[in-house]
Amino acid sequence: MLVLDHVSISVPSVEIARPFYDAVMAALGAAKVYDRPDALGYGVRCTAIEDFHSCLAVYQSSDANLDSKRHWCFKATTRAQVREFHSGGLAHGGKNDGAPGLRLQYHPHYYGAFLLDPFGNRVEAVCHRAEEV
Repeated sequence: MLVLDHVSISVPSVEIARPFYDAVMAALGAAKVYDRPDALGYGVRCTAIEDFHSCLAVYQSSDANLDSKRHWCFKATTRAQVREFHSGGLAHGGKNDGAPGLRLQYHPHYYGAFLLDPFGNRVEAVCHRAEEV
């Protein structure tokens, strides 16, 4: 069961955050659903007929919170997507917070990568599947 319909990340500047989130969301196959001066949206919004989607919003806020214990983890369907998420984020202003690799403390196939966006928000991509053959 999916428990999240949508989540929001706040940043002091959407203009600075846009290249980073465009790159990491594209790596995961999440389409951009809106692009406004004060907000970005990625994924698929739910409808009355299809309620199993999820959406990420990135909002501009002067009160952006950068608590280091808070992070957003996005699902990847392949380990290659996790690597592309990481490299794309680094190429667009992100900082490494955990290189792509197995995290055996979670389970034998947990393959994740962590980044800090240009403002310090902690984001992760994870693939739960075994290595592609």
